[in-house]
Amino acid sequence: MVEKYYSNGVYIYISKILRFSLGWLPFSLGDLLYLLLIGYLMCQMIKLIKNFRKLFNPKNIKKAFVKIMLIGLIVYVVFYGFWGLNYSRVGISGQLHLDSQNYSAQDLDTLVDLLQKKLNTNASLLTPAMRDSFRRNQKLFAGATRAYQLVENQHPFLKYKVSSVKPLFSAICLTTPGYQGYYNPFTGEAQVNTTIPQCVEPFVASHEIAHQLGYAKENEANFVGYLVSSKHPSVNFRYSVYFDMYNYSIGELYYADSTKAKNYNSALHPQVIKDIDDYRAFYERYKNPVEPLLKWVYSHFLMFNNQPSGMESYSEVTRWLIAYYKNMARSRFDWES
Repeated sequence: MVEKYYSNGVYIYISKILRFSLGWLPFSLGDLLYLLLIGYLMCQMIKLIKNFRKLFNPKNIKKAFVKIMLIGLIVYVVFYGFWGLNYSRVGISGQLHLDSQNYSAQDLDTLVDLLQKKLNTNASLLTPAMRDSFRRNQKLFAGATRAYQLVENQHPFLKYKVSSVKPLFSAICLTTPGYQGYYNPFTGEAQVNTTIPQCVEPFVASHEIAHQLGYAKENEANFVGYLVSSKHPSVNFRYSVYFDMYNYSIGELYYADSTKAKNYNSALHPQVIKDIDDYRAFYERYKNPVEPLLKWVYSHFLMFNNQPSGMESYSEVTRWLIAYYKNMARSRFDWES
């Protein structure tokens, strides 16, 4: 019912109205609202500390409790009405008839081998001039929008009209560098943290647009990002998606067979090795004590919304990739090709 009446019905109009209303703004209204909310909560905390004694008055406690519950209820209803019901949809598995339940160690090894070859091929094509051409946010976001337009004939459910992709406010980038981007369900805006390494920016933009289209689960948004970016005419997008997909898949293989994983990593193109080192150095440089708490909260939020593995659900995209290639193989001859 959610898939038929909400995700492919009501939500399509909600998302288009939000993007049409706010997509033209040169800044993220969602980021601004969140910053104002943080400021408001801090003021309320200061007010609470100053009037600490009055808090123990039973009338005040009841009044504060009712107010908090009412605000919480409004946020809950708006969140699930505007977007959150998509966590309960059938999603990409039903649209592409994918069975991602089981895969073998050989399947995973074959996937890593395939992704490594594609990653190395695109790394050899990528030049510094190509990367510099995507330093402007508008070109990056326009490229992500085009990725969806190029596949809409093959996959009509990925039709994307009226773009609303924006960079994160610098203040949020500095406080939460561990987050590459997010979708704001209250404003319909997709935000990308443009301070992250360039090698992942194109894929992150594609991932956030997938959320705008109603693919709420992180593994599904990753897979939709793969579907559109892997067919992009720009090497930047193809390299970015294979960089991400390879890292997710090699991480899974490492748990199963660390020796094999190390052998694959040793055969990577020098540009890929450099980008992996730069990527790790970036997150080491910006580590802060708040980040683990934010990840813990977000992980439990995902668990509450039909993603029992929490933050680990991002890497579950490997299941979708294997199922997708196997589906392709049935209409051909060998998924390794």
